[in-house]
Amino acid sequence: MRSPTSIVDVDRPDTWSRYKVGMCNSCAANCCTMPVEVKLPDLVRLGLVDPFEAEHEEPKQIAKRLIKMKMIEHFNFKNCIFTLNRKSNGDCHYLDTTTRRCTVYENRPSTCKLHPQVGPKPGFCPYGRSV
Repeated sequence: MRSPTSIVDVDRPDTWSRYKVGMCNSCAANCCTMPVEVKLPDLVRLGLVDPFEAEHEEPKQIAKRLIKMKMIEHFNFKNCIFTLNRKSNGDCHYLDTTTRRCTVYENRPSTCKLHPQVGPKPGFCPYGRSV
């Protein structure tokens, strides 16, 4: 594990620490500043898309609506992947600024559930101690 004074850059996986059970308990939620790519079932689970809409509406139309609402920042038409919008400081929209904990933890996207097993550097995370 990197020392608490090590500088972690979420855009540089070579600065990340090997993941160990319990790390999240004292982390500053650096992973929650990375872009989050989601699929339609994630958007339904988050309550951004109605199940009926997901089944009957074209993903492109859903993306247009969510971009207009500023809930997603990008839609990959080819792979049908949505990128969630972030706050102006780079934090995930669902990250509590005070506690640095996820406000939708039980309904969080699959990308978040599977981190750090999947991602830019599987088995590693941009761990940084909470202050």
